[in-house]
Amino acid sequence: MKFRLLGALSLGAMLITQVAVAETVKIGFVTTLTGGAGAIGNDMRDAVELALDHLGRKMGNSDVQMFYEDDTFKPAVGKQKTEKLVKKDKVHFVTGYIWSHVLMASRNSAVGKGPFMITSNAGPGPVAGKLCHEDFFSASWQNDQTTMAMGEVLNQLGIKNLYIMAPNYAAGKGMVAGVTRTFKGNIVGKDMTKFPAQLDFSAELAKIRAAKPDAVFVFYPGKHGMQFFKQYSQAGLKGSIPLYSAFTVDSLSLPRMKDLAEDSLMTMFWAPDLDNAVNKRFVADYRKKTGRYPTFYAAQSYDTIMLINSAVTAVGGDLSNKDGMRDAMRKANFPSVRGAFKYGNNHFPIQNFYLRKAVKDVDGNYTTSIVKTVYTNHQDPYAKDCKMSW
Repeated sequence: MKFRLLGALSLGAMLITQVAVAETVKIGFVTTLTGGAGAIGNDMRDAVELALDHLGRKMGNSDVQMFYEDDTFKPAVGKQKTEKLVKKDKVHFVTGYIWSHVLMASRNSAVGKGPFMITSNAGPGPVAGKLCHEDFFSASWQNDQTTMAMGEVLNQLGIKNLYIMAPNYAAGKGMVAGVTRTFKGNIVGKDMTKFPAQLDFSAELAKIRAAKPDAVFVFYPGKHGMQFFKQYSQAGLKGSIPLYSAFTVDSLSLPRMKDLAEDSLMTMFWAPDLDNAVNKRFVADYRKKTGRYPTFYAAQSYDTIMLINSAVTAVGGDLSNKDGMRDAMRKANFPSVRGAFKYGNNHFPIQNFYLRKAVKDVDGNYTTSIVKTVYTNHQDPYAKDCKMSW
């Protein structure tokens, strides 16, 4: 009887341990789900759900619970929603974040407060540099990098005089910093417009016409980009002054921009036709699920879930083992849509950047396609300011 009792107690202890190991993984996802920018956030959410489908809705033996929160495009709301996720919902990971100003407002509510914070899009310089933290990771890129690649492209194309436009907020400043860091010609004009209020660019377009630059570079995400391309054409500048962009032409905007953006060039770390098995499956299944091509926002969100999965499975579902999860994420050993990459000391990806063109596929659908590789294994310029080493 004594041995039976001891055996029963041992079995009970094992079952309790297994239950503890199988703790539900709680993931908070802060994005914009309503208003004009809601299309981006919903695109990200669709990719998260696809990633979970590909994982069988589990990470290892653990169930997954998603908490989607709408930041309504406002930093104060994003901060409030982040605090809810951390304090009330007790999430293990808080992620998402389209906008740099929302991320910066929310950072201190999550970093150092328990969960890992993983940005699925925004990459302002401070969090890659002096504000880097062992519990903060990026599943996307640092803001300056994509436009640094564009600066190199403009040099290769022989552009001597450039006019720059971007919205006056954290990401806009980062994008401008990137292109001006690498472009070797003259900046003949620069306008930082009000964001998100300004959608009329007639005054700035008149200045461009007067300046007669060799090219114009813009960063305008979402509806702002669509308005800019439309007004650029209406002002008679399309076809006379080449227009280059970053984070402006994507699979959400192209079906509405159509020939306004066809053949336009942009830089990015990813494209739907990037040739690797993970990306082919992602794009095919995303199109089957949604009826449209995924954006880079979706690609990054898919990778976010796969990154988290690599951390959870590495520790066998023991979510108290933060050191083990952190070490696993640092290895970037997960099936990424971008192919193999590695993390820098600041937890931002060291990865390739490509020149892309807006094109039609064989069925007449608008998408983007890789023209060439601009940077190979590129690290952001702020990593040197990060004091972490591992």
